[in-house]
Amino acid sequence: MATAQDLIVVRSRRTENAARTLICLGFCGGGTGQYHQWGGVLPPDVDLAAICYPGREGRFMEDFAQTWDALADDTTQAVLSAAAEGPYVLLGHSMGGWMAFDVTVRIEQLGGPAPEALVVSSANAANRGLTAQDGSPTQQDTDEQLLGWMTMHGMLPEHVVNDPDLQELAVELMRADIRVRDTFHYVPGSKVSVPLQVLTGETDTVIEPNAGEYWRDLTTGDFRHDVLPGGHFYTPEVWSRIPTYIPALSGAFSSR
Repeated sequence: MATAQDLIVVRSRRTENAARTLICLGFCGGGTGQYHQWGGVLPPDVDLAAICYPGREGRFMEDFAQTWDALADDTTQAVLSAAAEGPYVLLGHSMGGWMAFDVTVRIEQLGGPAPEALVVSSANAANRGLTAQDGSPTQQDTDEQLLGWMTMHGMLPEHVVNDPDLQELAVELMRADIRVRDTFHYVPGSKVSVPLQVLTGETDTVIEPNAGEYWRDLTTGDFRHDVLPGGHFYTPEVWSRIPTYIPALSGAFSSR
């Protein structure tokens, strides 16, 4: 029987005597499901977990977070609970990239345990704040516009596309996350000390051309920036194999 903690830290792969766990944080409008497919491409001694934000999946009875700080506080505690089981690499995609950075800052301020490495995927540098590109989709968009954006980026499975009730839930979730995203703020001077890897798509129009240079300034540890095929969510083939682009999962981190 699942415990309350199992509903927050969703572990889709467990191995005996795992060397580390890849912990994933969701993007705007997303949940934990988009990360489950990575279990088959992880190194054999790496576990997989994703943090479920309030208001969705197993936490659907909880209220959505209303502000960035509220969600960051909740996520920090969830990551720390997962970290109690051993070393981990923390990854966040898009809005989740900012969340992963913010959570790492908070954990280091608390004294750890910090991740072995931080991986930020498809996110402009946190110290740039909410750029014009990051502000899409918006709170003013119609339901149809939000559905169109999610469909364009492959966020809606076929069973959702064909079910008006599930579409309504998807829009509600997206609006809740947009509200939180719009309260994001960078605390001046915040940096992490862990190795930082940035992943961006070569045709992603959301990401600033010099995003890597800005991110490099936000860690005192090793840094690498890898550009992958595709746009904001890469190509489907690349997305399905994201862990294979993360050397820290094998216990190595080479700067580039």
